Amino acid sequence: MRAAHDESKAPSQEVNGMRRVLIAVAALALPISLAGAPAAASATDEVKQAQVVEKLNRPTVLVTQGPHDICDITDSRPSLGVGSSGAAVRQAQCYLNQAIGAGLDEDGDFGRVTQSATRAFQQCAGIVVDGRIGAQTWSFLSFWANAPGAPFC
Repeated sequence: MRAAHDESKAPSQEVNGMRRVLIAVAALALPISLAGAPAAASATDEVKQAQVVEKLNRPTVLVTQGPHDICDITDSRPSLGVGSSGAAVRQAQCYLNQAIGAGLDEDGDFGRVTQSATRAFQQCAGIVVDGRIGAQTWSFLSFWANAPGAPFC
């Protein structure tokens, strides 16, 4: 009885796996077709696409802090702006350096240079541009800084 039950689940899991593969392929093909790129992809592109599909099929963990965080200075994520200081500012400066290559001194002082880098990051990420680091900016910063291929923009 158990074997029959397990066999009935297999097609569903297989369909879900195929669905993920098709979504990944569509997500990769759409920008290429919109950019007017040639329809035939090179062997290198096919390998990269296969790697992306493989990553999508494996469960992953979103890293926001901790031993795997590229900037493991503090767990604190307060709202920051010009005049803020301390470990959370150093964390944000580290994230900005990793995410967009801001070249900031990680000195823990949120001044005009850090504000300018924050605005540049917010604009690049397509989020509200206010030069302050609140919940939305923290979320994007931690994700982008820890993403393979950083820095972006």
